[in-house]
Amino acid sequence: MAVTKLIRVSITVSDLAQAAAFYRGALGLEVGDQLAYGDPGWNRLLGLAEGTTAQAVDVSVGEQTLKLIAFDPPGRSYPPARASNDPWFEHVALVTGDMESTWARLEKFSPETVTEGPPVVLPPNTGSVTAFKFRDPEGHPLELISFPDGIGDPRWQMGGAGIRGYDHTAIAVADLDKSLAFYEGSLGLEKAGQSLNRGPEQDHLDGLKGCEVDVVALAPPGEHTPHLELLHYRQPPAVHGKHMVQATDVASARQVYGVDDLESLVATLNGAKADFVSPGIVSLKSGGRAAAIRDPDGHMVVLKS
Repeated sequence: MAVTKLIRVSITVSDLAQAAAFYRGALGLEVGDQLAYGDPGWNRLLGLAEGTTAQAVDVSVGEQTLKLIAFDPPGRSYPPARASNDPWFEHVALVTGDMESTWARLEKFSPETVTEGPPVVLPPNTGSVTAFKFRDPEGHPLELISFPDGIGDPRWQMGGAGIRGYDHTAIAVADLDKSLAFYEGSLGLEKAGQSLNRGPEQDHLDGLKGCEVDVVALAPPGEHTPHLELLHYRQPPAVHGKHMVQATDVASARQVYGVDDLESLVATLNGAKADFVSPGIVSLKSGGRAAAIRDPDGHMVVLKS
């Protein structure tokens, strides 16, 4: 009854055309046709008002997919005061085969940067990856990463100089034990790695001072890419408190997982008093069934059969 795969990450935007143009132009990704959504089942799933509609596009990132969705009526804009340790923080880590050329292409679009200065080579205890964090035009955090030979999923050693896929989505968490109890204990993800990241490289990467962050990789059994990373900042403390983000808000990003036994998993989550967004399991026009919950920090998780 555990989750079997991270199917995709779904991101809310306010200006779908602008967002699609950025992912296509600045990152060189393929953007699909715009599709209309008006399924009452989706509204129940995501806790939306009756009559809410949406327009969406799929962004192909190697073998993975990002979905960009603009809702009508729209929600709140991304908070203007923002940092890497905000409670609502969630980024997607895009793997590039050539950091220099990908970063040069990105710079032409003058994105808001999180990282101070150029891409950072992280210490050996974090895999010696090269990384750079930035934001799309609406404020969503993204990360470019490049793996040295022999590090990471073998698929990241193959492909061209552009973006090859996304390795993980990472979320800020306030209480690591509670988050592990939720993702490991309730959803059945398995720990795939853990490190304590600190030092000047981490400070530059995150745009913060005095960083000490526990990074825990969690993945569905036997399916480690893409995966989830928990970011637990010991230091510095977050300036903002818990901020309940609704699906229509631009700060909303949703992990969408495949599940082998949705009924059993929902029963387990009910027993654990999980915070459901949907009224249990919802039937969708597409023929699928799904449920939506929040993790201990309010990040939304969608479970699909």
